[in-house]
Amino acid sequence: MPGLLLRTLRGENADRRPLWLMRQAGRYLPEYRALRADKGGFLALVYDSAAAAEITLQPIRRFGFDGAILFSDILIVPHAMGQALEFLVGEGPRLSPRLADSQLAALHAVPERLTPIYETVAKVRAALPADKTLLGFAGSPWTVATYMVAGEGSRDQYETRAMAYADRRGFQAIIDAIVRVTTEYLCGQIAAGAEAVQLFDSWSGSLAPAEFERWVIAPNAAIVSAVKARYPHVPIIGFPKGAGEKLPAYARETGVDAIGIDETIDPLWAARELPANMPVQGNLDPLLLLAGGSELERQTLRVLEAFAGRPHVFNLGHGIGQFTPIEHVEALLAVVRGWRA
Repeated sequence: MPGLLLRTLRGENADRRPLWLMRQAGRYLPEYRALRADKGGFLALVYDSAAAAEITLQPIRRFGFDGAILFSDILIVPHAMGQALEFLVGEGPRLSPRLADSQLAALHAVPERLTPIYETVAKVRAALPADKTLLGFAGSPWTVATYMVAGEGSRDQYETRAMAYADRRGFQAIIDAIVRVTTEYLCGQIAAGAEAVQLFDSWSGSLAPAEFERWVIAPNAAIVSAVKARYPHVPIIGFPKGAGEKLPAYARETGVDAIGIDETIDPLWAARELPANMPVQGNLDPLLLLAGGSELERQTLRVLEAFAGRPHVFNLGHGIGQFTPIEHVEALLAVVRGWRA
């Protein structure tokens, strides 16, 4: 029988809630920090399939989460499209050449950069208990494009938003190229053993409503349709962070099977406004998990109760912080696992 997480993403409303955490494989774990100190930098770990598989499995061994999320990065896609990628200590990722200064046609694709990721997926699936769901992922086109255009992350995505207004045709070509590569990338992960996949749109909240329709909903719908044509039974989770009141339209129009919601969304509003019986994922504030205490328990129960009437995957509203105490994660697990619908 499929694991609880996979069944929930397929629409089963069980009395117990499956649990996984975004960025659960990473810096808050001492075993991750030890492996990184031994192996080297972040990108080296991502492309070392044995190390990446070990990192993916670490939180499953420690906490027994219902899902294992592939250890990788959304910028693997632009790297495969031909941009150079490096992670600078204390500064984050850098892509070059920036598409604000260069043409998309000047990039020379390196699709073999995706191969180690598929190898990681296969290694994890071979080692993962049968009742645990393996989650693959990719960045959504808008968010990936913001990095490709600016060469780095930014608070307001100014350069990318300006390009999208000033050069509709040129920016559409960038989005279309990302859609094509991302579709193949997700299908490659599924072929290697991923049982569900998530599309991360970390910067979707920066767009005006009409731009959101064009650069978030439409490209994600294209990816979902193409992946579903090949793998109709594999659930796809859409996570448009910052979407706010545009969230119901995203849920209806993209074709995703489940919707991830961030911590700024009132769970009672989401339960009321999202399509009936659609699986929801989220949405505890990561800072609550960092803070711990009685408020962590209270707010965890509030999220659980809000979504009691529909399939629900418990998760954070974004990634777990690197300074989150292990005992706070254990406390969260106890609350979620002790709750029944």
